[in-house]
Amino acid sequence: MPNIKSAKKRVLIAEENRLKNVSFKSSIKTAVKRVLEALKAGETDVQEKLNKVYQLFDKAVSKKVLHKNTAARKKSRLTRKVNKDLAAAK
Repeated sequence: MPNIKSAKKRVLIAEENRLKNVSFKSSIKTAVKRVLEALKAGETDVQEKLNKVYQLFDKAVSKKVLHKNTAARKKSRLTRKVNKDLAAAK
């Protein structure tokens, strides 16, 4: 544990930021799972849910929760999976 007051404050702030980041990443994972479940169930609103995931990824990048390349990679993989499954369903 730090002895200096400013260091103690930084520890507290870092913990708050960590919890916010974990929460944000969790919401992204949940949204991705919802897209995949909708795809599997054959729902018609898959594109709307995919757009919501895109928004979450972009927001995470702007808040520096995720690196921009990580978000781009995950969006790309999800899009490829959605397109592949939609093409197979037709």
